[in-house]
Formats: sequence, C-alpha cells, structure tokens
Amino acid sequence: MKLLDQVRYVMRGKHYSTRTEQAYIKWIKQYIIFHQKGHPKDMGEEERKRIG
Repeated sequence: MKLLDQVRYVMRGKHYSTRTEQAYIKWIKQYIIFHQKGHPKDMGEEERKRIG
C-alpha cells in the first residue's frame, strides 16, 4: 500500500473529517516534493527534521 493510501486508511479509521484528511495529504505531498520525492522511510534523521 502506498504512503498516502496508508495515511488515508489510518485517518478514516480514526474518523478524521474529510477536510482534515485533505489538508494532511496536501502537507505530506509538499513535504515529499521538497525532499526531491524521497520516501520518508528512506530519509535520514536530519532530512526528516528539516523544515521547508
């Protein structure tokens, strides 16, 4: 399962609103693009802490 699908699955399981889910997905996409489309599990500690 892809990362964003996993996020959606967990958020729906916790009954987050649709708008909240959309906002989180948007921020996650921006984070991934900022890091040259690297998957968070493949990043080091410093990359994950860095704020765009």
